[in-house]
Amino acid sequence: MPLEVAEIRKRQELREFIYLPAKVNRTNPLWIPPIYMDEWKYFDAKKNRAFGYADTVLALARRDGKVVGRVMGIINRRSNEIRHESTGRFGFIECYEEQDVFNALIAFVENWARRLGMRKMVGPMGFSDQDPQGFLYEGFDHEPTLASLHNFPYMVGFVDAAGYVKEVDYVDYLIRVPDKLPEFYEKIAARVMRQSDLRLLEFTSTGELRPYIALVFGLMNQTYQDIYGYVTLTEAEINALVRQYLPVIDPRFVKAVARGEDLVGFIIGMPNMNVGLRQCKGHVLPFGVFQIEAATKKTKQLDLFLGAIHADYRGRGIDVMLGGAMMRSAIAAGFEQIDSHHELETNLKMRAEMERVGGQIAKRFRIYQKAL
Repeated sequence: MPLEVAEIRKRQELREFIYLPAKVNRTNPLWIPPIYMDEWKYFDAKKNRAFGYADTVLALARRDGKVVGRVMGIINRRSNEIRHESTGRFGFIECYEEQDVFNALIAFVENWARRLGMRKMVGPMGFSDQDPQGFLYEGFDHEPTLASLHNFPYMVGFVDAAGYVKEVDYVDYLIRVPDKLPEFYEKIAARVMRQSDLRLLEFTSTGELRPYIALVFGLMNQTYQDIYGYVTLTEAEINALVRQYLPVIDPRFVKAVARGEDLVGFIIGMPNMNVGLRQCKGHVLPFGVFQIEAATKKTKQLDLFLGAIHADYRGRGIDVMLGGAMMRSAIAAGFEQIDSHHELETNLKMRAEMERVGGQIAKRFRIYQKAL
């Protein structure tokens, strides 16, 4: 039977789409399953508000009746309007080590995007930069972090062979946690607070954090406009993110800087939960939540998740205040290393901060592009 690629029409096909990566990556020891409860919501147009401002298609590849690949095509109309582009996206692409399957999947979404008037294709990407994006092409021996890809190396060869070239790269740093906070953190933070009305906010409970978490996403909207792939969050989307992340965020690893009632900077870290996700195989309920909780208590790695500083307050030492506070908490919790998560290779200021504290590039990710 020839290879066939067809759009998903039934719930059973969506189930096959969602669970295919676990089959493809069963021999990939560092792959982590997604939280399947979140996957079902993400790919449900009735529950994921992003479908409201995007054209989408989900497809499966079959050979001899067996599912051998998947792909999602996305046209983010909001992003295209803001950036005056005609760009489609491919994402969530998975297949076994078969170039013809990859080619068929990518051709399917290219043709779909072309029919809708798109002149360029980029990927792998989701609806926004908060979704997994970029193929890993260096650092396959390092643990992934939440919301990042850990694809097989052959996927990089496949996308190259399909005629795609670099659009943008991300780097991922590993930072050793010292036994003691470097002295310059304390000196700069003390000087900043002494010479200004800025104050550092730290939290010990979800209740303390709750009034600030929506402000965090609001600050993202103000500061992320120039970040590749970012799309401004609506109030409804912010509220949905608050509901999704507030229950799992450890307040000890949320640091913020405020001036009066205004939040001007923040950073969020999360204890790495890979071991727990592998143990529960992505099924949080009914008992997976306990396996994840146990894993976060034993892990020696803290993953940075989000961070931002208001444009008007950059260059004033707020980055040092936030970084020093996070490092203090990491030392107190017994972490041995910090994973920076994705940093745009062109974000030289943030990269300099990572390297100032001894960070070494461990992983590189690439988003690809092709003219249609």
